[in-house]
Amino acid sequence: MTRGFPPAGFVEPSSRGYLYAGLSVDPPGRAPFVRRSSRRGEVIGQWRELAESMTGVPEVVGATVYEAVLIPPIAGGPRFDVIMLVQTTSVETLAAVPIEKLQAELVMPARNVRRIGDIDAKAPGTYLFNHFTAPDPEAGVAAWERLAGWYTFKAGVDNSALLRPVEDRGPFAFVNHVRLPGSAPTFLLNQFLRPSFHRHVRATLKANGMVAMPILCRPA
Repeated sequence: MTRGFPPAGFVEPSSRGYLYAGLSVDPPGRAPFVRRSSRRGEVIGQWRELAESMTGVPEVVGATVYEAVLIPPIAGGPRFDVIMLVQTTSVETLAAVPIEKLQAELVMPARNVRRIGDIDAKAPGTYLFNHFTAPDPEAGVAAWERLAGWYTFKAGVDNSALLRPVEDRGPFAFVNHVRLPGSAPTFLLNQFLRPSFHRHVRATLKANGMVAMPILCRPA
């Protein structure tokens, strides 16, 4: 028990390899909500074709394209309004993914280090990609574990895959992938209107020198 919150129900991490790719095509300005964009629509069409072709590679288990619906205006945060997540049979088979075709701003080969339930990657709904910076990634993972208890207990989250870069290089210590239990505005309000979010979640991030930068999406 951590500060009154039960620990999250972690299950065995997946042995699959993950390739996270993000691209800023036509992101919002100061407002968080992402408006429709013909330019973004063209890129999504191209990425969907790429995802379809990638599934023909024997080592690729699945590839899903996401379109951002809400990007909070956080200083220095990623502004990806098109995202792809590719899963392979193992971390070792990530090399089989033709990443040069993506032409993305960020391509992050990753492994799953913590998991809460299974994520139905193509089911309708809102998905979260939460990008974390941390001066000490190992301590950051331990801090995230403490935060996960709050999200399962207070926000109703029952699935999550914490993705850590294979080579521990790049702009983020890890990225958390979640299918949310409700809409993007409902999820954010459910956080900010709870005093325990500020006392526990924000305080834990600050104490560990971490920054969380979420992007909320839907399958494209």
